[in-house]
Amino acid sequence: MVTNNYLDFRVSTSPYLLGEITMIMVEGEVSGKKYREPFSKGVLARSLTRAEMDPNKAYTFSSQIEAQLKKDGIKLISLDDLVKIVRQRLKKEDSEIASQYGLWKRIRKCQDPLVILIGGSSGVGTSSIAFEVANRLGIRNMISTDMIREVMRKTSSKELLPTLYESSYTAYRSLRIPPSPELDEVIIGFRDHVDTVSVGVEAVIERSITEGISIVIEGVHIVPGFIREDLVSRDNVNMFVLTLEDEEVHKGRFYSRCRQQWARRPLERYMNYFGAIRRTHKYFESQANKYHIPVIENIDITTTIESIIEEITKTYGREDNVNENKG
Repeated sequence: MVTNNYLDFRVSTSPYLLGEITMIMVEGEVSGKKYREPFSKGVLARSLTRAEMDPNKAYTFSSQIEAQLKKDGIKLISLDDLVKIVRQRLKKEDSEIASQYGLWKRIRKCQDPLVILIGGSSGVGTSSIAFEVANRLGIRNMISTDMIREVMRKTSSKELLPTLYESSYTAYRSLRIPPSPELDEVIIGFRDHVDTVSVGVEAVIERSITEGISIVIEGVHIVPGFIREDLVSRDNVNMFVLTLEDEEVHKGRFYSRCRQQWARRPLERYMNYFGAIRRTHKYFESQANKYHIPVIENIDITTTIESIIEEITKTYGREDNVNENKG
């Protein structure tokens, strides 16, 4: 009886067997191979939310697109034609979201993987911005340089690489040879620390490019001038430096971070070394200016994200690296 009921249920609800239920198929192409999949309001709604449309409005809009396709008797539509219909309707309802959606689709259609590097001193918000940028662009892979450093610690002893076992702003305490008095020991230690971790960062970038995997890499070890030029000069590799010019705002970020229940690092440690952190902050700025890397004041999260995406589309998503047939 259970089996028969189950079969009856499948027959009565199958869109392939009942004429009144229409399945709209979307045809796309990847690497020269065509594929078909059912039109999904959920998938379209998610893409619209990445263009900053309200989730409820996005789902309603997606339902309207589906209704329009059914009304026009469309059972099979190419992905490009679907995007055109969506953009045309968006332009009538919200030109700003239409523009954001267009940028997102351009980025999604690029042949090469997108590698985004977001650096900045401790506390400026690289991890929060990296998460939001990855979510907005539909990038599923994200890693912090602290994680890369932790892996490297497992492969190298403290005796061999002592600064690796310190925080970026306390690495000077483990320098084998103390720097000359006229030199800034904090920056000397920071440079040694970053130089070591950059080897692991470069490996992740190379692997992402080779495997065709888009990724966002963030952390205090993303410093202009420390990652190989042949990697950062690629159109699909974009580096950014986040800053907080106001020291009190910067301090406030640490208070906010350490207030969270999941926070493991004590506020007292950050405050004791806040002077050292600010020195690395200034070093980030000088290196960014030296190597012409965009510097973004990370006060407002929305403004920061929009600035990053706008900068990315200057080189990534152009006609010469977009595959017009790719979904």
